[in-house]
Amino acid sequence: MSTKPKSVRAAAAQISPDLESADGTLARVLETVREASRKGVELIVFPETFVPYYPYFSFVQPPVQQGPAHLLLMERAPTVPGPLTDAVAAAAREAGMVVVLGVNERDHGSLYNTQVIFDADGRLLLKRRKITPTYHERMVWGQGDGAGLTTVDTRVGRVGALACWEHYNPLARYALMAQHEEIHCAQFPGSLVGQIFADQMGVTIRHHALESGCFVVNATGWLHEAQVRAITADEKLQGALRGGCHTAIISPEGKYLAEPLTEGEGLVIADLDMALIAKRKRMMDSVGHYARPELLSLVIRRDATSTTQPWPSAPSQETALPLPEGVPHD
Repeated sequence: MSTKPKSVRAAAAQISPDLESADGTLARVLETVREASRKGVELIVFPETFVPYYPYFSFVQPPVQQGPAHLLLMERAPTVPGPLTDAVAAAAREAGMVVVLGVNERDHGSLYNTQVIFDADGRLLLKRRKITPTYHERMVWGQGDGAGLTTVDTRVGRVGALACWEHYNPLARYALMAQHEEIHCAQFPGSLVGQIFADQMGVTIRHHALESGCFVVNATGWLHEAQVRAITADEKLQGALRGGCHTAIISPEGKYLAEPLTEGEGLVIADLDMALIAKRKRMMDSVGHYARPELLSLVIRRDATSTTQPWPSAPSQETALPLPEGVPHD
């Protein structure tokens, strides 16, 4: 008999970071988990690299001026695992909630756009890094690898996650689809580029829901006007830090399950009827009866990248080495 839940209450959080303090942003995360718990939420998704904050400076500052802001972000960025993950794990465990959080992860001298997934018992199930930072982000983050292109089984079902423009990489999405994700957690920065970004985001997450036959819970961040002005005093550039918010929850049939949040802070909450997955896939299962693996297939390199490799072992004395050509031998 199946133990999977028939319905899951999910939330996507659109909130503002604390641009002055990593601890302040963490406090906002923990309070939002508690707020969601009071509303019966079982799964919550936070915006892209929400802790300590998305590197908005890199979109509006030329590289020659980014040094101080980049160093400050490195100073405030958490390690994974570490005190940050311990605090979020405790909150997830106390609330009995699956938590998907975006962080700027520091790994010695590098930063990564990292997504972490905690199960409802507080276990850290997944740490994955965005495989290719987008445009300006390449000045800030290193590249991830295929080790994180995996789904995880949680109390609410099989969960996968991608960040921002990874959703424009069809093979990255297919890697998760092929693992039969049931709830896809999407994260975008929000307060960036303008309305066109929000419009494109809506198309992207609805298409993934339809194509994969899964639910999509998408969270974007929000900047207050004072924060926009703090990031850049140039009024011509401030417009690039507005709009681009589309926090939403989508069904496997591509329908909005709640009104999308495009301005301000808040939670988008919806109940996911898990039976809709089978209803969609009965007609179109893109990694099952609708697939043609003998014609089209995906190869994934899942090992984590490393800057060092072990030196090949020396051959044992029992190993016979081949003699050079032309040398007589028995």
